[in-house]
Amino acid sequence: MKRIVSFLAIALSVHLSYGQESNDSIPKLDAKTKRILNIEDQAAYQLAMRYNDPAMAKTKLYNLIIRNPENLRFQEALGSLYFEMGESTSAALVALDILEVNDKSIGALEIAAYSLEQVGALDRALPHFESLYLLTGDNFSLYKSGFLQYSLKRFEEAMNSVNLLISEAKTDEKIGFPKSQTETQEVLMKAAALNLKGMIYLEQGSKEDAKVAFEEAIQLDPAFEMAKENLQKTQ
Repeated sequence: MKRIVSFLAIALSVHLSYGQESNDSIPKLDAKTKRILNIEDQAAYQLAMRYNDPAMAKTKLYNLIIRNPENLRFQEALGSLYFEMGESTSAALVALDILEVNDKSIGALEIAAYSLEQVGALDRALPHFESLYLLTGDNFSLYKSGFLQYSLKRFEEAMNSVNLLISEAKTDEKIGFPKSQTETQEVLMKAAALNLKGMIYLEQGSKEDAKVAFEEAIQLDPAFEMAKENLQKTQ
């Protein structure tokens, strides 16, 4: 994991320096030629996606991006493609380029947040989850923010996020937790927030407060297995 994060750091430095370069060396096309080439590349991209040929799809998207640097939808499509293929570092770098131009792009924020989290760059993923919550009011992004704050041992921030989530979560809102490699358990969002609150208390050495939080989570959602396991840690 450390090797992946180090590679990401190097890639980010290249990404920052590249963003300062001009496109003066790219030949200028007349409007008619540019339009024809765009139509051809978009048709080839759609065909490549239909035939499950991501390598060709990426090639055509790169052509479109170089030819149309002002049109972010081609970069957004490339970032999504990298993300769907599990190429998290590339997905993150594309998303960060988009965010330099439009820091309110929901799609780019999502790709950046999840991709950076997947490569272990939690401190870089966190601000993007926080921005997603501020822009969308999405409680899942708020939960992810709280969990990453907890993982980074920023307990005061994590507790603020959790308390906000407890007050904001809808009564029927749910979130999935992995039970195994193939199974997921859906639990109430408020119960998940209370479970996370208990985890924060445990990390701070407050077992009694943690016990209360876990018990409240189980009372809300009696089948919540993770909360039951965590409750045993308070004994």
